[in-house]
Amino acid sequence: MTIANSTQLRLHWLNISWFALIHIGALFILLPSQFSWAAIGVAIVLHWMSAGLGITLGFHRLITHRSFQTPKWFEYFLVFCGTLACQGGPFEWVGLHRYHHLHSDQDLDPHDSNKGFWWSHLGWMLYHIPANAQIPRHTRDIAEDPVYQFCQNYMVPIQVVLGILLYLLGGWSFVVWGIFARLVIVFHSTWLVNSATHKFGYRTYDVEDRSTNCWWVALLTYGEGWHNNHHAFQYSARHGLQWWEIDLTWMTIRVLQMLGLASDIKLAAK
Repeated sequence: MTIANSTQLRLHWLNISWFALIHIGALFILLPSQFSWAAIGVAIVLHWMSAGLGITLGFHRLITHRSFQTPKWFEYFLVFCGTLACQGGPFEWVGLHRYHHLHSDQDLDPHDSNKGFWWSHLGWMLYHIPANAQIPRHTRDIAEDPVYQFCQNYMVPIQVVLGILLYLLGGWSFVVWGIFARLVIVFHSTWLVNSATHKFGYRTYDVEDRSTNCWWVALLTYGEGWHNNHHAFQYSARHGLQWWEIDLTWMTIRVLQMLGLASDIKLAAK
């Protein structure tokens, strides 16, 4: 079985419309009337919550790979934060990422980097891909959880409620920066892990794919850019394995450990 090329796949118009809406909305930051330092501050905090705590710490290292354990209430908080990133619900994100690791840079990989930078960065999400049918098979451990189901089913309403709260707190500038601009930055920085870290950087481990360690992606994604390390030791809570490989998420896990919120931490057997 192989994944059909893009000329054989149906366009995913809902995804296309969603991405277009978010990017068009972000253009309003160019209006002087929408600039405020408070709005930028809101965007930074929400970026950290959605991309740092939500996607990197929660969806990826905790839920997808179970590289550490945490109390259930805190796991649910991280799942909620990940939902704020609007990269699909937890079932989609976790299921497709697990499937990616099974077939990394092969025909069945949803964002196979051999198909080009554009495909692995964004193109694969603009089509109905066969890998979507594999999501239930790879999320059986979380499929019956009502909190996960809520976050999966109400991702967009949750974002709308957040937008309303931001408008009430600071007007349209909070919405433009806290929702639209923040999501564009979260989107593209996260997507660079699929594209740039299979093209640029160095390889420490000889794994059976094109994953690389890319320092600038690591800085943009709270440590996710040490992707070759990650593919060599998928179970490891720490991705930056050398002293110079700065991994902010690993530092966060260490803080959580000191606070009693992270346990059973798995590390690479270097």
